[in-house]
Amino acid sequence: MPAITADSSTSPTAILKRSAAMEMRRKRTGRAMPGRAASSQQSGSRSMSQMNVTPFIDVLLVLLIMLIMAVPVLTHETQIDLPGPPPIDAVQSDTNTVFITANDQLMWNGAPVTHEELSARVAYAATLPSQPLLRFEPDAQASYDTSAKTIALIKDAGAEKFAFAGNHRHKDFGR
Repeated sequence: MPAITADSSTSPTAILKRSAAMEMRRKRTGRAMPGRAASSQQSGSRSMSQMNVTPFIDVLLVLLIMLIMAVPVLTHETQIDLPGPPPIDAVQSDTNTVFITANDQLMWNGAPVTHEELSARVAYAATLPSQPLLRFEPDAQASYDTSAKTIALIKDAGAEKFAFAGNHRHKDFGR
């Protein structure tokens, strides 16, 4: 019977050390050692050579949402023609009269005006150092709604000296 001698190159620990070293070299280089290709494919430990793009897409979506929320949308515009300053000669320095005709036409010192023009003239008169008296004279047949809106317009424009004129003409109203 031949004697079994322990050779250092065939001992189980030497074989394990060699296989561990080859496995580490294979992982480092990313390729299989010759003669090991079949066994490494069977074990399913192939290195992954594709990049994971999911985090990249997530970051891009977050940046897109931040950009959408940060940039204001300027698609809605409203063009408004603002009234210019009224002519200086249209506002008298002591007394001005607002008259409403029977057809609900606004008049400023006898000249027809729109609601915007009336508002601009009353606002200008309110900025004068000595504010002129503003007399309000509606016609007896003028609508109450137009009169109430005109009084509110005058108040909103900032007039402080305001008087109702011509009320004596309406003392027999409805009799």
